[in-house]
Amino acid sequence: MSHHKTPNKPLALAHSTVRLRRRRWGALAVLATGTLLAGCASAAPGTAAPGSEAAPSAPAPVVSEAGSATPRLVLTYDGGLLVADARDGSVLSEHKLAGFNRVNPAGDGRRVLVSTAGGFRVLDAGAWSEKHGEHSHHYVSEPSLTELVFPAGKPGHAVVHAGHTALFDDATGKINIFESAKLANHELPRTDDVALPEAHHGVAVRRGDGTLMVTDGNAEAVNAVKLLSAPDAGHRRTTVSESTQCPGVHGEAVAKDEAMVVGCEDGILVIKGDKIAKLDAPDAYGRIGNQAGSAASTVVLGDYKTDKDAELERPRTFSLTDTASNSLKLIDIDYSYSFRSLARSASGDALLLGTDGKLHVYDVKTGKEKTAIAVVEAWEEPVDWQQPRPAVHVSGPIAYVTEPESKQLHLVDLKAGKVSGTVDLPEVPNEITSTEG
Repeated sequence: MSHHKTPNKPLALAHSTVRLRRRRWGALAVLATGTLLAGCASAAPGTAAPGSEAAPSAPAPVVSEAGSATPRLVLTYDGGLLVADARDGSVLSEHKLAGFNRVNPAGDGRRVLVSTAGGFRVLDAGAWSEKHGEHSHHYVSEPSLTELVFPAGKPGHAVVHAGHTALFDDATGKINIFESAKLANHELPRTDDVALPEAHHGVAVRRGDGTLMVTDGNAEAVNAVKLLSAPDAGHRRTTVSESTQCPGVHGEAVAKDEAMVVGCEDGILVIKGDKIAKLDAPDAYGRIGNQAGSAASTVVLGDYKTDKDAELERPRTFSLTDTASNSLKLIDIDYSYSFRSLARSASGDALLLGTDGKLHVYDVKTGKEKTAIAVVEAWEEPVDWQQPRPAVHVSGPIAYVTEPESKQLHLVDLKAGKVSGTVDLPEVPNEITSTEG
């Protein structure tokens, strides 16, 4: 989870394609315990999502069957989006969308949610799989930026977990939750809506048992994290547990066995079952604001900052939180990184894209570096967080690394430990995400 602000410019659409070139690279409400929340929600489970009218009819896209799943990438640039084939990085389509946009997987393996003016807009990456008994059929079509939007004044974090997607509106403190697989191109799915007492920059995660982790605060301060029960027959949720000992709440990640962490300015919270434990940082100000979890590991990778007054702190320490032992380990390094530098491999290794231009791979149990792969030129984090800087995203065995300075996308084969391909992009890349196809 990382910083965000709300885009505020109009929408526009367009398409184009580019060529591939390779090169080598060496209480709530106030929800006191027992108080119900659903009463202040604007819609109950089973109701249609706001703005879920069917999209205007359009010619059906040409659909072809593929021999295997076709993962795809979605990248943002200033004023639009690129969709690329994740297998080789070749750009398939371009979609104009004015303003600063952010992207998150929708959770259905096919679509991406774009945080843009007016809400979370649905982009169809155009590749998906359908199960038929013991096998699956795979399909591809032209990517499309649909007209469907989950309304939000300040569309913030979209978190996918346990088959559900939770959308957080920073302008209202409202949360929309839907079953990820129910998303379609013609109509938004029904949502379970929860309204928090006050608007704030927050996040929510719906767990497998229906319980919901939420932040609680206001525009001035966010210090609380609450675990809400699954909704009862009347669609009401109650507070199961809470912590108010997390100043500057920011960031979330889920680890193995559904253990969850939430970052604080003086440590981190670990949520397991209905218990919330606080792990204190060794410094009075020890901020862990961005984390990366893995279903293959009990350890969560996080950043770590110690200068409260810095306009921009370029950290030289990262954190490893073991949710099994409730322990926090800090690792000192000789390079810096940004909030778009954190990722995990399929096996659970920690990845850090350093300002030295290398993708560093760490054993999360020991904190020891396993390898460092030269990928991009050395870089420095810009002061403005919205400005492009190298970013890393992992899908399967490949780590995708953007290089805004050269307008390139690098494919790193994590098993081989080397760059396997480089693609020239038509625009300066900023954010990146993927779909399974």
